[in-house]
This record gives sequence, structure tokens and C-alpha cells, in this order.
Amino acid sequence: MTQEAEHYNNSDIESTELSTSKSLMKKEPKRGIIYLSSIPPYMNVSKIREFFGEFGTIGRVYLQLSQKGSKNGEKVKKRRNVAKKFSEGWVEFERKSIAKKVAIHLNNTQVSNRKKSKQYDHIWNIKYLSSFKWTHLHERLAYEKAAKRQKLRAEITLAKKKSNFFSANLDKNKKNKTVVNKEYENIDTNVEQIDTDDIEQPDDREEFLKSLFS
Repeated sequence: MTQEAEHYNNSDIESTELSTSKSLMKKEPKRGIIYLSSIPPYMNVSKIREFFGEFGTIGRVYLQLSQKGSKNGEKVKKRRNVAKKFSEGWVEFERKSIAKKVAIHLNNTQVSNRKKSKQYDHIWNIKYLSSFKWTHLHERLAYEKAAKRQKLRAEITLAKKKSNFFSANLDKNKKNKTVVNKEYENIDTNVEQIDTDDIEQPDDREEFLKSLFS
């Protein structure tokens, strides 16, 4: 083999390796997330995944449990199985182009066309979240969880103060004393001084939801 032929063969190999490396270096398609502001009744994560999976490959799915449903459900759960109720949800598609199409074509459409279906009278309310990543959802959920714990601690502190206040007055009445223990005299004022800066307010939740649609 001549040096010239060998040179061409080597260049062909190098070009093949270069094209192979470029194909491997291709970026994965960007994922897209849609927001469901309401979840139809009797729908859970598996059913949501099954429904939207017909339009494209689904990644992660998160549904927020309804607070009203969870409070009432705990007592009834002992007698019979009660379907969980969800208030809102996020669905991740492997391709953001599919997520955009789903949001455009399904928003404000009927969930089910079958009259006997439990979702017949319900409408999809879907929004594609541009520039929204799954990490943003994790951060938000962690913040809400911490805010709930802070609120619970404040309520426990309030309950303890009230209990101590009534116990102190009860002991005073038994001894026929009219002087109220000064430590609990201004209980309402003291309770208001509990640090509630980190407790989430309804306005804060509304601002988060508005940011999804901006």
C-alpha cells in the first residue's frame, strides 16, 4: 500500500470516529412540564400517567393531596377504602415539544366524552410551564413542608400557654384568691410574639401559582 493510499485510509477512519463522537455528544432532548390546576375525581398518579402517556413518554408525575380530603379521609379509612383526592399536579414529558402540544390541545377540553364516566362533567385546566424545572417543584414542596411544621409548632405553643393559663387560674380559684398569675396575664399578647415570619401565608401561595403562569 502506498503512503498516499494509507493517508486516505487514516483520514477516513478519523472522520468516522469524529462523526461517531459527535453523535454520542448530541444533547438529550429538553424535558417539558405541564401544570394541572385541578385533578378530576377518582384520578391518581397511575391513571394520570396512563392518560398522558398516550401522547408521549412521561417522566415524573406529582399530585398534591387535597387537604380537605385527607382530614376527612383519615376517620373513614378504617371502615372502607376511600379514594384519595388531589388538588393539583405536575406532569413531566421527555420532550418539551410534546408537553407544549398537550397543553395547547387539551386545555379547556372535556376530560371524558363518555356520559357514564365520572369525569364527564370535568374540564382539563392545563398550562405549559416554560423555564420551569423539576428542582423548582422540589424546592417549593420543601418550603411548604417547613412552613407547616413551623405553623404546627406555633399552634402547640399556643395550646400549652392556654392550658397553663387555665390551670393557674383554677388553682387560684380553689384557694379563693383573686390575683391572677402575672406570667399568664397577657397570654394573648405573648402568643402574638411567636415568630411567624417563616409561616406561609395564603398570599404567598397565590404568588407562587401566579409565577407558574408568568
